[in-house]
Amino acid sequence: MAENIPFKRVLVTGGAGYVGSALVPRLLAAGYQVVVYDLMLFGTDMLPKDDTALSIVKADIRNAADFARAVAGVDAVIHLACISNDPSFELDEALSTTINYDAFEPMVQAARAAGVRRFIYASSSSVYGISEAADVTEEHPLLPLTLYSKYKAMCETVLARYQAPDFTCVTIRPSTVCGYAPRLRLDLTVNILTNHAINNRRITVFGGEQMRPNIHIDDMVDLYLLLLRLPAETIAGEVFNAGYGNLKVAEIAEIVRKVVMEEFPDLGPIDIVRTPTDDNRSYHVNSDKIRQAIGFEANRSVEDAVRDLCHAFRDGRIPDSLTDDTYFNVRTMKALALS
Repeated sequence: MAENIPFKRVLVTGGAGYVGSALVPRLLAAGYQVVVYDLMLFGTDMLPKDDTALSIVKADIRNAADFARAVAGVDAVIHLACISNDPSFELDEALSTTINYDAFEPMVQAARAAGVRRFIYASSSSVYGISEAADVTEEHPLLPLTLYSKYKAMCETVLARYQAPDFTCVTIRPSTVCGYAPRLRLDLTVNILTNHAINNRRITVFGGEQMRPNIHIDDMVDLYLLLLRLPAETIAGEVFNAGYGNLKVAEIAEIVRKVVMEEFPDLGPIDIVRTPTDDNRSYHVNSDKIRQAIGFEANRSVEDAVRDLCHAFRDGRIPDSLTDDTYFNVRTMKALALS
């Protein structure tokens, strides 16, 4: 049964990616017509292709003409597509720049010209870099440490210029997403540690004292659905942090070990080994604004995400998790020689 929704047709860039693969089925179940616009680097098997309300467009956001055609008749855009973590970005900086930054403003322009009424942008909490502040709110200075996070911040500024009464723009700064999705990533902190705990009975922690905020993928999906339903005046031109828990990487490792040993008691002991790292990103993200402004509060924990992953491993939904390139963005980009 369709919900009472203000929009009919939603385009999701990167809809065949990690978050997209969890979001698209939920959009369809809520009664939206959905256009997935994606390069399909990881295939399309994770999408509910039999659903007649789903349109799949295999295309590049850098191709302005293709995007303009795809966005015609669309009411809202959720922009997830990007080269999506620092190691992948650094693999080919020129390529990543064209996708993560150069393509952004033409895409926003095309969406507005097509009559899109709402544009939701997935930025990143990594725009804060390193901060010793007790709580990093949306007013905190942006101190990106990498080109990935720098371009995320620059795109926020671009989008803000296009906010208008007939074109509602909103930016979300998600914490690190974790948990199971049909197109699973195993190159994100919680997911990495769970994979290695189950399959190697050994967790390697790089550093460990860095503070990292997290958000369960199902909470992330809930938020995107909420942002489509809310009145424009409650979100227009706003920027929101979105996270659940702020934990040290070493604390995440302990949670992973505890849950995996509960779910797989026959595995025996799981070792945690700590090693130095040059990845010093650390920040304690505050998500009060989004709760107070629109009533959103993430309610699924890192422990929930680990348990969901354990169930998926047990059910055989994550085969070849150490060797299959499709779980790892860098490996996939290398294998495909994307240009």
